Amino acid sequence: MAGLPYNVTMTPGYQPGTGIPEWLNKGDNAWQMVAATLVGLQSVPGLVILYGSIVKKKWAVNSAFMALYAFAAVWLCWVIWGYQMSFGQKLVPFWGKAGHSLNQGLLLSQAGLPATTHYFHNSDVVETVEITPFYPMASMVYFQCVFAAITLILLAGSLLGRMNFKAWMLFVPLWLTFSYTIGAFSIWGGGFLFHWGVIDYSGGYVIHLSSGVAGFTAAYWVGPRLTKDRERFPPNNVLLMLTGAGILWMGWAGFNGGDPYSANVDSSIAVLNTNICAATSLLVWTCLDVIFFKKPSVIGAVQGMITGLVCITPGAGLVQGWAAILMGMISGSIPWFTMMVVHKRSRLLQQVDDTLGVFHTHAVAGFLGGATTGLFAHPDLCPMFLPVTNSRGAFYGNGMQLVKQVVGALFIISWNVVVTSLVCLVVRLVVPLRMPDDELAIGDDAVHGEEAYALWGDGEKYDSTKHGWYSDNDTQHNKAPSGVTQNV
Repeated sequence: MAGLPYNVTMTPGYQPGTGIPEWLNKGDNAWQMVAATLVGLQSVPGLVILYGSIVKKKWAVNSAFMALYAFAAVWLCWVIWGYQMSFGQKLVPFWGKAGHSLNQGLLLSQAGLPATTHYFHNSDVVETVEITPFYPMASMVYFQCVFAAITLILLAGSLLGRMNFKAWMLFVPLWLTFSYTIGAFSIWGGGFLFHWGVIDYSGGYVIHLSSGVAGFTAAYWVGPRLTKDRERFPPNNVLLMLTGAGILWMGWAGFNGGDPYSANVDSSIAVLNTNICAATSLLVWTCLDVIFFKKPSVIGAVQGMITGLVCITPGAGLVQGWAAILMGMISGSIPWFTMMVVHKRSRLLQQVDDTLGVFHTHAVAGFLGGATTGLFAHPDLCPMFLPVTNSRGAFYGNGMQLVKQVVGALFIISWNVVVTSLVCLVVRLVVPLRMPDDELAIGDDAVHGEEAYALWGDGEKYDSTKHGWYSDNDTQHNKAPSGVTQNV
């Protein structure tokens, strides 16, 4: 949410009659659109590249396309009904009224979140005025849309390598409507958790905890990959995976830096803390890999980077630099432990096939970020962002803030378990959630009729009697090009 309002210097560019409204701050508007674009680039091409390269070669196209489809589908759902349900007028304490965001009268007016006016407890006296950034509603709708989109894409990471694409097409709008909008309104848009004082600076709960829990829940209902894919699922292009990871990291400047809704001093602190925590977490995860597995893992480094970025997100502009380092140490070690140790000993975690470990990298790290924000939120930084005056972390004398953070997390977890399960059950009535085994054996070629690379062998078979290459569902054998040999 936005910081405290401030006066705009009246230069000729802001005068009436110039076509530019007096309330518009060009710097704020420019930064908000840049921040939104950076978050959009995290998804397209960032996570499209990351997903397409971190999976087995035969699933590269399908994985990348799941991300691309979700990004496109969320856009239409968002402007037709999703934005108003997340940031519009209050319908109930946890949900906004549905409505479109397509009218220029709305989009060209000053941005405002009508349900965010905060009153003193049991009083009609205003404690904090409505959030009204100095840019048009169009910028706000854009900014919030890319956050909604990346949440679905992160969720998809739990389902790669076996979810029926047609089921995914139905899942995206349903989950956005009945899960994401609830969390967004409750914590950001003026819902009951917002007014109670639960802190989520930029999506540790709304985005990461929800996507991690929902992804794990959906993975339970969809079912696992083929056994051979679960046992061996090497990335098809590690260097391209690093490219996607790099875009994700740099894009986080917009992710956390844009959430004060202003190009202000708190935005700068948020960006700095984001990089401090991510770097610390990556280094801690890598050190643990070296200590216990004797080798530094590139995939592990990427996971440590992600857990650091996720952990700092709930408190990016609210904690000091030393706290960001501590949060990085926590996010580089505890999710490492849950993924490398607890996962292997837990029957439930072994049973549910969470392809990219989104539960560990987003749900666990998101919860840790929310809890540590409840500890380290600084009293000098909180007034720049939060509606509840005198907010501060337990470290500064407000133990109740940690309680609020835990309760907020429990609400997000429970809602996502229930609603994600219901969405999966509804979709299952229309189309199967999981691909049939014959498609799973082949991959992209069977599902989309396309392959990521002009290579043979993964998901295809070689007939030594006819010297030809073919897929399980092919009736006609296709010969491999000259010079290609098959190791038997």
